[in-house]
Amino acid sequence: MSDISGREDDGIERMPLKTFTETAYLNYSMYVILDRALPNIGDGMKPVQRRIVYAMSELGLSATAKFKKSARTVGDVLGKFHPHGDSACYEAMVLMAQPFSTRYPFIDGQGNWGSTDDPKSFAAMRYTESRMTRYSELMLSEVGLGTVDWAPNFDGTIDEPTVLPARVPNVLLNGTTGIAVGMATDIPPHNMREVVSACVHLLDEPKADLAALCEHIKGPDFPTDAEIITPKADILKMYQSGHGSVRMRALYEREDGDIIITALPHHVSGAKVLEQIASQMTAKKLPMVEDLRDESDHENPTRLVITPRSNRVEIEPLMLHLFATTDLERTYRANFNIIGIDGKPQVKDLRALLVEWLVFRTETVRKRLQYRLDKVNRRLHLLDGLLVAFLNLDEVIHMIRTEEKPKQVLMKRFELSEEQADYVLDTKLRQLARLEEMKIRAEQEALAKERETLEKTLGSKTRLKTLIRKELIADAEAYGDARRSPIVERDAAAAMDETALTPAEPVTVILSEKGWVRSAKGHEMDPTSITYKSGDSFASAARGRSNQPSIFIDSTGRCYAVLAHTLPSARGHGEPLSGRLNSPDGASFKGVMMGGADDQYLIASDAGYGFVSRLSTMITKNKAGKALLSLPKGAQVLTPAPIRNTATDLVVTITTEGRMLVNPVSELPELGKGKGIKVIGIPSKRIAEREEYVVAMTIVPEKATLVVYSGQRHLNLKAKDLAAYEGERGRRGNKLPRGFQRVERVEVEEK
Repeated sequence: MSDISGREDDGIERMPLKTFTETAYLNYSMYVILDRALPNIGDGMKPVQRRIVYAMSELGLSATAKFKKSARTVGDVLGKFHPHGDSACYEAMVLMAQPFSTRYPFIDGQGNWGSTDDPKSFAAMRYTESRMTRYSELMLSEVGLGTVDWAPNFDGTIDEPTVLPARVPNVLLNGTTGIAVGMATDIPPHNMREVVSACVHLLDEPKADLAALCEHIKGPDFPTDAEIITPKADILKMYQSGHGSVRMRALYEREDGDIIITALPHHVSGAKVLEQIASQMTAKKLPMVEDLRDESDHENPTRLVITPRSNRVEIEPLMLHLFATTDLERTYRANFNIIGIDGKPQVKDLRALLVEWLVFRTETVRKRLQYRLDKVNRRLHLLDGLLVAFLNLDEVIHMIRTEEKPKQVLMKRFELSEEQADYVLDTKLRQLARLEEMKIRAEQEALAKERETLEKTLGSKTRLKTLIRKELIADAEAYGDARRSPIVERDAAAAMDETALTPAEPVTVILSEKGWVRSAKGHEMDPTSITYKSGDSFASAARGRSNQPSIFIDSTGRCYAVLAHTLPSARGHGEPLSGRLNSPDGASFKGVMMGGADDQYLIASDAGYGFVSRLSTMITKNKAGKALLSLPKGAQVLTPAPIRNTATDLVVTITTEGRMLVNPVSELPELGKGKGIKVIGIPSKRIAEREEYVVAMTIVPEKATLVVYSGQRHLNLKAKDLAAYEGERGRRGNKLPRGFQRVERVEVEEK
């Protein structure tokens, strides 16, 4: 039998696993959200930070005290308030001490507390010493003035403050990051003077809108001199919604031709940036940079030197490329998720956040004033009793000497309260003897004036607001500083095109009959003279630059683009193009083309059709290529021929029947793709049955010589010789001399 609560007679509580896991995970989630990961709007601290600062204040480690071992502080935090691991606690303490991590550090550290290159390179807590900074006074100065709600620690032996009475909105000044369950927070740091100025404006103008507040708060202010390049409209949008992003960019300057990086974005390692740039240099993707070095020292915490290859290198495009491809530019997420006064987490916009913090501050000041008023009233009450005793000193002494219960007699005789009577009886005789009526009355008068001021302030919202305003301005003046992160508008970073990052060296790309490809340096080498794999031979070659794409055309008429600098060296046999490209099954590669985007080539099939096409129309990133040449039935692709000058170049077409036709290249259309137009007339039936087809179609520039090879013989045809073969486009052409009608190949020789 079990009772209603589900408890069995044996005392063991039983519940469904589903219910238990839901409850346990929900409890854990609420603990992580409220007691570990998110900051409180009041003091802007997470529990571990609050406990570290409070424990240090209990140890007397003020800004003027001697340094004490960090292990002592961590020990007190763990032993008294924070039942977690020492390493996590010490890491939180380190972050609070690092001036490059925290905008306004809470802790003044002595020893190795890490560096910007490696924030986690700090020494163990047994080696470092610490004390609080002056800024911590703003969190702790009012702790003992009745402003704090106290809660028992984890074992109930002592009390700890639930929220510290921060005199400034630390939640914005230092920001914080944290990951809870199902939610996170990323609040960027801000400048104290700007935030306090916005608070003062909000006190003066309670109905001020967000735009008015953003006149004071320009944007986040990180503990680095790097620039914030987020547009003002985006910053305003971030403050309106409570979430967004902030973009930071490194600062650089020119010095004797070198680029000097003087400031890095928040939490960016100079060593990592150098490593990122060096890896691009190693991969030959940064040809305009010659040298890289780190000259950072004590006087110049950040000094990274980039040496351009020459004075002709344009610095701005280079830096925009580095901003886009390295950590020299970084984006930081912003998410103003905070535990509010009501104890609930919520994403707040900037205005709501400041309004709520001012409510917290107003209540804190009210508690402080009420606490002081209570103390003043108590002191005045005691002084009233003491004055009565002083004016009747002989009688009081006589009562004390003669009466068995002098306290009750004193209370009855002089109408004193029990507290006054105790105070009179506790006063030492020698103090009474030295007391003077004037001193008592002077203290009473001063306290009465203070009480009047306190009561007026507590009774007037305007006076209370004025007091808070004065204190905020004074604190900003004493503890604030100038903005560190300038907000500027910059061009968007953009990585350079890969062709612009590759050295423009002359290369010759060679294609073999079997489809193997390689790249040789220079334009002087003879591609027919190098060795090929057994059973393979030279097919086509193109001369260009290493930063240009190589365009290949296959037997189906499709074209493909491969960057020349990625091709293997001609010292070996190269590699098969089929391994890089997704060409159709059974297709073979017929030719290679190179040059500038506007360079033109003659694209033709052995059916006698052809057209002119620019290389820019053939470039594709698709490994499967793109359609270029449409083939009539039975036709095959011819090797493309480069065009130098469309006004003077000639198209020479030779068929298997020994017929040759010469036409101006200007008669051919320029197309992006297609079959082209008929250059020489061959019946389509003869092409389909391979009885007759074009054996060569090439371009002969002005003043060049065409060499026709037939067996062991060759025929040189100059411009005046070619004139005899000119005819209307689409005609059959004229027969070559006897003995040269079975043409094997042609070459063009230029002077």
